[in-house]
Amino acid sequence: MSNDLLNTYQYSEGIQAYQAARRRAFWQEITSLLRGKPAELLSFDEIKTRLRLREQSYKGLQDVPLDRIVGSVGRYRDFTSTFLPKKNTSQDRWSRVYAKVHSLEGVPPIELYKVDDVYFVRDGNHRVSVARQLGAKTIQAHVTELPTSVDLEPGMTRAELEAAAAYALFLDETGLTRTRPHHQSLQLSEPSRYSDLLGHINLHQRILEHTRGQPVTIEEAAADWYDTVYRPAITLIRKYDVLEHDSDRTEADLYLWLVDHLRELREECGDEAETRSFSQALVDFLKARNLPVPLELHEEDDPSVILTRTQVMQAVALAQARAEAEQNGSDDET
Repeated sequence: MSNDLLNTYQYSEGIQAYQAARRRAFWQEITSLLRGKPAELLSFDEIKTRLRLREQSYKGLQDVPLDRIVGSVGRYRDFTSTFLPKKNTSQDRWSRVYAKVHSLEGVPPIELYKVDDVYFVRDGNHRVSVARQLGAKTIQAHVTELPTSVDLEPGMTRAELEAAAAYALFLDETGLTRTRPHHQSLQLSEPSRYSDLLGHINLHQRILEHTRGQPVTIEEAAADWYDTVYRPAITLIRKYDVLEHDSDRTEADLYLWLVDHLRELREECGDEAETRSFSQALVDFLKARNLPVPLELHEEDDPSVILTRTQVMQAVALAQARAEAEQNGSDDET
């Protein structure tokens, strides 16, 4: 068979494969609509903006798992979430790519952006679509990575993407991705509570300004809070495997519970309340859920101290009053 006849045969076969893929795309869209799940690819530009991605670096030619490709730069509306062609995808172009895949020449590598552990097509959407319909597991691609601390997975719902965007905003506002690039996860199961976490850092900022006697940036405060407050708490949580029986709660969730619990005790008992630490709050957490409390946890000697906002404001006001008194004393002497 001549090359021309072979190409014609493969092109005709490609048209049949395209039409079969279009039928599957139709039913996938119907099923996704009924289940309330997204049926189309993710927009790379939207993800880049919402996750505040700025840096990028070329990672070379790689074999990439096709099921980790979840979006596209400009063609995300032309394919379903599994790269089945939708009605506005050109049958002719798709079939020509199909024919070329089966030719001796083959097709060149595609170009991808990598964000966390998922990928977005920069160039080569039809090649990805054809490869998936042919049952391939991987595809060769030139990969450019945009680093992020946010976890992304195929098949994420809109609510999950909203939660990821809220986490990215928190990390960007605190600067922790820059000051502590290898930080432990601060991800919360309830996105609205990032404002509470940010409030803790703002309070820590006021404490630092009071103790240092000079202005402190939010990035400096967040880094110090992470080192001296958050990370020690997470170390305790992991040391005693506190979340073993509570898989729905994240470490940051439990951190917030510990802080809220200690502050509630302080506010209930007043300024004369006994100072309590994270380890003691962990004991309360386990007891409240009728879980065994390790003997070592009772004896844990951690230095954490949680202040109420009122106590901090009182300390700041007292420092300001002292400074004013000292200044007035100096004026009287002169």
